[in-house]
Amino acid sequence: MNGLSFLHIELTNRCNKSCWMCGRRKLECEHPELCEYGDMTHDMVEEISDQVPDGIVVQFHNNGEPLLYPRLGEALSLFNKNIRCFDTNGKLLVEKADEVISNMETLTVSVIENDPEGDEQYERVCHFLEKRGVRKPALVYRLLGNVNKAERWGRLPGVIAKRILHSPDGSRCYTKPVTVPEIGVCLDLLTHLAIDRLGDVSVCVRFDPNKQGVIGNLNYHSLDSIWNCTMRKYFIDMHLEGYRNKLFLCSKCDYWGIPRGE
Repeated sequence: MNGLSFLHIELTNRCNKSCWMCGRRKLECEHPELCEYGDMTHDMVEEISDQVPDGIVVQFHNNGEPLLYPRLGEALSLFNKNIRCFDTNGKLLVEKADEVISNMETLTVSVIENDPEGDEQYERVCHFLEKRGVRKPALVYRLLGNVNKAERWGRLPGVIAKRILHSPDGSRCYTKPVTVPEIGVCLDLLTHLAIDRLGDVSVCVRFDPNKQGVIGNLNYHSLDSIWNCTMRKYFIDMHLEGYRNKLFLCSKCDYWGIPRGE
């Protein structure tokens, strides 16, 4: 699996927060039939752990809140030869602290613009840091948009990662221009795979409720065979030939695999 650097595993697509800029909320209103929420089976998590190359980044999130996964600590421990991380809203960070501390490398707290729960989130993270002490994980604070009281996050131990906001329709309509790589191919397409809770494997982790980016399923194929499949090669070839806009998923996405801050 040459080139695979990041694997997203959707332990759950359930969430316990209603972010105003989340595409899931828009989808729930317009297409509730596409909103089937639940958890990945632990058996599938074990099967994935047996196939993942050592040393790559494994991110335990996609379109849900990973702290809701019932067997989170067990899942994380299966990937102890990888760089383990996930994004979280932090609502269950203190309750799940014992499953997280010393069981993953980095943890990112998503802090959003105009969040009415912002103060509670900050206090909860401070409490978690007290419990963690000098142990892992290292914390990253992902500030999305114009965050209220943003300066206080810089006073906490960890790294600040500022990000521009996208629209509820997905990775598009950013408030500032995105960065395009000189090679003309989305870097996510070259380095990422995403696995949803049912085993569907996608070419990237962009919001894709219609599953236009699905190229295989782990219930029927191995991870390496999906990584090397003709459908993924087709996506790459279309980018190389300048036809990104003819791919249904990519034509509705403005992101090129390079995060943009201020």
